[in-house]
Amino acid sequence: MKHEAIDALFTPEYLQKIFPENRADEFFEALLGAADEGAYDISLSYRGCSDRSIELELQLKERPGHCLACNLTQGLPTVFSRHPVIDLQGVVEAVNTDLNGVARCADWSLGFTHQKSSGLHAIPLSISLEK
Repeated sequence: MKHEAIDALFTPEYLQKIFPENRADEFFEALLGAADEGAYDISLSYRGCSDRSIELELQLKERPGHCLACNLTQGLPTVFSRHPVIDLQGVVEAVNTDLNGVARCADWSLGFTHQKSSGLHAIPLSISLEK
């Protein structure tokens, strides 16, 4: 039952609410001084859950006319983990609140960037659950 309740929470609309599509523009504005300088858009997707964790993924999608090169994305887990615009701590706090007692978030971590295709890279976001 717990898994079904967690799965039901992570709709595309919910993911958009806790990680809005304009967050990439805000990130590039802060980082580069102009949103249109960014090479990718960032979205959040749900990968599933277990008794121990909720698995999400930050998806980096190449913008038209830009190149999503590996050397641009390999260091991002370190940057994203502490950048105030990306605000992953805030994402996890929102998830914890919206789980409404079904489960409780304990900690979170980002994995390594992996290339799914030339135009799509992904960074796993794992939220551990209290036992």
